[in-house]
Amino acid sequence: MAKLLQVENLQTQFLTSAGVVRAVDGVSYDVDEGETVALVGESGCGKSVSALSIMRLVAEPAGRIVGGRILFQGRDLLGLSEEEMRDVRGRDIAMVFQEPMTSLNPVLTIGRQLTEGLEIHLGMQIEAARARAVELLGMVGIPDPARRLTQYPHQFSGGMRQRMMVAMALACNPKLILADEPTTALDVTIQAQILELMQDLSRRLGVAMLIITHNLGVVARYADRVNVMYAGRVIERGTAGEIYANPRHPYTLGLLRSVPRLDEPIRAKLDPIEGQPPDLTRLPPGCAFAPRCAYRVDRCAEVPALTAVGAPGHLSACWEAERLAKEVAA
Repeated sequence: MAKLLQVENLQTQFLTSAGVVRAVDGVSYDVDEGETVALVGESGCGKSVSALSIMRLVAEPAGRIVGGRILFQGRDLLGLSEEEMRDVRGRDIAMVFQEPMTSLNPVLTIGRQLTEGLEIHLGMQIEAARARAVELLGMVGIPDPARRLTQYPHQFSGGMRQRMMVAMALACNPKLILADEPTTALDVTIQAQILELMQDLSRRLGVAMLIITHNLGVVARYADRVNVMYAGRVIERGTAGEIYANPRHPYTLGLLRSVPRLDEPIRAKLDPIEGQPPDLTRLPPGCAFAPRCAYRVDRCAEVPALTAVGAPGHLSACWEAERLAKEVAA
């Protein structure tokens, strides 16, 4: 399967009064055509900044991409002019943002926000764009779509606004959708509906997806491959099945153990990860997870590289990956 997106050694920083925040610190991953890949990690690990970097939406002058390459269909997005990048956004790569109420324009109708991209990117006339907008709203499960076009975002529920965001992302038939925490602030039943909708549309239309989430349940059900991030770096990579069955990094294991499971005894306690995420302006030397890690050894003062462990394609940045594997198996 051909590589659609290749992120290579991406480095994104923010200049603050407290120092330079290395939000994305040498991250690499890829997405194949039609594939669903997940970026997983707790808040502040750099996963959303990674997606914004792909879209070249990092807020300047404080934020800047200082290194790496972002290859989309072989073309480096970091080398494009702003005008060329505007042609890519929405047309080839679309994004479902984390909070639709802050992403949708409150003074424009739903119809106008849907048809604008169709007119700009596909050159559609007003009537054709409106017909396509009605089709898109129906595709994402919004009832009475023709009437809904005249309404405003505040007249939609949270779940309907997120469906609207999915419709906007699909409008110009992109090849890749970046979904940044697409179910935040929705109740669990609506979350499931949105995710099932996105998976169904992705498979039917052949659209690749990069899902950014902290929800491991989302990863288990919807992702083909997983990249686990911590402190701006990818620390484990593999298929979703392999990551769940055979975690090879203490942080990944901690994430899995801190999630409730139906197959565990009712009285079983969750096992939280001790400590706090590091200050990205003052990262510790060596492995950033070492201060919170039960497996740390003296060698953790050196930064471990992503190394093959276990099944093909399974990589871990941990000196003690083999010891962890033996203990988990036992």
